[in-house]
Amino acid sequence: MNNNSFKTIVVPIKTSEKIKQEGNRFKIALIAHDTKKVDILAFAVKNRKILEKCSLIATKATGRLINSKTKLEVKEMMSGPEGGDLQIGGLVASEEIDLVIFLRDPLAKQPHDPDIAALMKVCDVHNIPLATNLSSAEKLLKGISENLTR
Repeated sequence: MNNNSFKTIVVPIKTSEKIKQEGNRFKIALIAHDTKKVDILAFAVKNRKILEKCSLIATKATGRLINSKTKLEVKEMMSGPEGGDLQIGGLVASEEIDLVIFLRDPLAKQPHDPDIAALMKVCDVHNIPLATNLSSAEKLLKGISENLTR
């Protein structure tokens, strides 16, 4: 592949027509390890206009941070180590989440690594887009915003 090659990113998401038919909003889960909390907050602030059109859910500390520092409304689940990642995984499996943004610290061992692996696996099994870094989160959210404005 040469440097002039481009890849097309296909984001499998609900169309705005399907969202309207179902009478609900696009649902995004927001999760961040402690070392990535500042990043997820900056991401939420930067993308507030898009995110406010969506239903947001987060693990406890991430949700609490975004709720306290922005005007976004985020439903808080349990903390990740207490089972919050698995709660969100259950919502993914029951098709109640359309996108997961999980800013994780790949260099730090987490006590709940099996739960994180399970969440990532359920996203793969159910074909739910999963962003694990800011670059992929920005690109996926851009694709969603294009569908929300149609």
